[in-house]
Amino acid sequence: MSTESTSAPAGPGGTDSPDTSPVTPPSVTLGEDGVHRTPWGNGDALLREYYDHEWGVPVTTEAGLYERLTLEAFQSGLSWLTILRKREAFRAAFKGFDPQLVAAFGAADVERLMADAGIVRNRRKIDAAITNAAATLALREDGGLPALIWSFRPETTPLPRTVQEVPSSSPASVALSKELKRRGFAFVGPTTMFALMEAVGIVDTHLLDSHRRGVSGLWAPDGTRAASPDLG
Repeated sequence: MSTESTSAPAGPGGTDSPDTSPVTPPSVTLGEDGVHRTPWGNGDALLREYYDHEWGVPVTTEAGLYERLTLEAFQSGLSWLTILRKREAFRAAFKGFDPQLVAAFGAADVERLMADAGIVRNRRKIDAAITNAAATLALREDGGLPALIWSFRPETTPLPRTVQEVPSSSPASVALSKELKRRGFAFVGPTTMFALMEAVGIVDTHLLDSHRRGVSGLWAPDGTRAASPDLG
């Protein structure tokens, strides 16, 4: 997911002189419940729920990863909150993100989706979701989608203390993007793939002082690998 940057607090009003004090990059913020989170996780209640219970937790199933691939693609150019608010409608429209069912969608299904106000109505993204379902099925002959995506897990994860220190892409996300495109996937650019890697626990970009840092259980405090995911 993409996140909004947080500006430094404005200086006191009523002064003629500009505030020339150093700007402190935003670190964790304290929620109303007394819990420290990455700033975007202390926003809307739906975002907070997602941050506290889902973002960064390992996803290793085919359907789970296909759903995340699809939603990250639909999020491109929009806010993640928009996608979260429409998530159940997406699940209904795309048959629970069962790639077997979505791969069979035809022209009538595309028109049905384009008329569905509950989702993001973008023909290119809808076409990509169907294309990616077929590509997911094709991967079953060669290890499967989870094995491919998780094979791009890097040796180390970022150790960000501020939001500015969180990258928007990485060598691993660039390589994953290239491989997925080679395998016939669409709307899988390096930035979108890095967002996917964050969301499903392949990397941990929770800020160091967040209560969710280390939630995946896959990384040691120094950012090196501590465990491997269970890919079944």
